[in-house]
Amino acid sequence: MHECLSTPPITPLPVCEDREWARRAIGILQGDGRRSADTHLVKPVFNGLRGISIYLKDESTHPTGSLKHRLARSLFLYGICNGKIRQGTMLVEASSGSTAVSEAYFAHLLDLPFIAVMPRSTSRQKVEAIERFGGRCHFVDSPAEVYTVAEKLAAEAQGHYLDQFTYAERATDWRGNNNIAESIFDQMQSEEHPEPSWVVMNAGTGGTSATIGRYIRYRNLPTRLCVVDVEHSAFYQSYMSGDRNVTCSTPSRIEGVGRPRVEPSFIPGVIDHMIKIPDAASIAAMHVLSERLFRRVGGSTGTNFFGVCWIAAAMMKEGREGSLVSLICDSGDRYAATYYNQEWLAQNRIDINPYRAMIEAFIDSGDFRSFDATGLP
Repeated sequence: MHECLSTPPITPLPVCEDREWARRAIGILQGDGRRSADTHLVKPVFNGLRGISIYLKDESTHPTGSLKHRLARSLFLYGICNGKIRQGTMLVEASSGSTAVSEAYFAHLLDLPFIAVMPRSTSRQKVEAIERFGGRCHFVDSPAEVYTVAEKLAAEAQGHYLDQFTYAERATDWRGNNNIAESIFDQMQSEEHPEPSWVVMNAGTGGTSATIGRYIRYRNLPTRLCVVDVEHSAFYQSYMSGDRNVTCSTPSRIEGVGRPRVEPSFIPGVIDHMIKIPDAASIAAMHVLSERLFRRVGGSTGTNFFGVCWIAAAMMKEGREGSLVSLICDSGDRYAATYYNQEWLAQNRIDINPYRAMIEAFIDSGDFRSFDATGLP
């Protein structure tokens, strides 16, 4: 009877060195997560906003100084767990700076080579941070070139293109990995209005807004999501028209937000409202908020804060009370030579003074009439 049985010979089991490396790598990433998983939810006081409380999730306190620290860790975990990142894998990313800084940090932790493809206009402080972590920067003249160049470099090196613009949405909202939305709503539990009326979020790459929007729906919360976009970006027009093929040929002047194309991570179906904000308003809001917090914040945080003020003005006009939540995306120290430099503002013909006066009048006295007259959607 046994003569009819056919079985393979017993051979030594595979060592699976890649799996052992992956286990060590995931342990390192999880260690970083435990050290830096949560950030403060700041509640600044604005005397003019009667009945409305504003909260800012301070993502600038991460080890690499921005919200993108969460994204980078998620992209690394996603790549390792899907077998795309192995010991010695060359990693390549297309980035305007902040994501690449965080990815260079994690590549350094895991002893992996890293190349960031970025526009030549990226701030020098971000370039120096990437190089300090051992990464290399590959510059292109047009922001629209970063995608194809990054993909080409990764293919030539037989490496892995991290591709934040495709994977941000699925990597950040994956396997309960340090979900920023869960953190925000957990920190709000003991507040006067624990369920925010609105969360206001810039479009960025689309991943964070997608995560928050889906979390709100999954938890059956009454909170609404407003996504704010900058002057030169494809997202707002795409949202209004329903056309995902919209492009924007003018580079964004607000680093970290504003894209030349509609990224795959942008999920319009989870968004309740969008506002397009002039660059001068973003930078003015950045200056005002920096003065009130006694420390510098970045331009994308200014975009968020102007959006928060616009939503608050609309609520006050309608006699509503409640809470609003947004993010401090990164520190303003990275932009000393640009947004905080009067010569740079003059060279770029950006006059922030009218918007500064409007914001200050609103948060100090509750005068929302100027916001009512802006004509913003």
